[in-house]
Amino acid sequence: MKISFYKIITFVIVFFLLIVFWLGLQKDNSYNTKSLVGTNLSSFNLPSINNEDTITENYLKNNKFTIINFFASWCAPCRIEHKYLLNLSNNGIKIVGVNFKDKKENALQFLNELGNPYEFVAQDVDGKASISFGIYGIPESIIVNDKLIVIKKVIGPINQQIYEEILENLK
Repeated sequence: MKISFYKIITFVIVFFLLIVFWLGLQKDNSYNTKSLVGTNLSSFNLPSINNEDTITENYLKNNKFTIINFFASWCAPCRIEHKYLLNLSNNGIKIVGVNFKDKKENALQFLNELGNPYEFVAQDVDGKASISFGIYGIPESIIVNDKLIVIKKVIGPINQQIYEEILENLK
């Protein structure tokens, strides 16, 4: 029985594809950016939502701890976490807001309606700047110290449990 050249090539290609498929299944593709904890925050320059001011990483060095919260007016979980952000701000914790892929008017209305817990509100119209922070969805928050080291990453809305953890660890 003679095996044709094309059958051998087909077998090799199928075998190769099966190996690639199997290796792909072994890889952990879960959404996890918690590996940012312990790393230094990269330099950044974000425009203010209100005027021509910008915020850079140097602004964060003035606070023992700063929460950087990524939010949008169209984000339902952002509304849920907002009361916790207000309470954190009222407890003396500095918070910088980054408005993510939102219209300026909608973001300002959101803050007028619910209150403004932020010391500075930056704007990331296209979402590209947020990616450099490891943000892929909102709400998300990063807590950094005055040395710009990420000490905590919160994926999803801040809830009562996370609120209490933040208060306990940052006070």
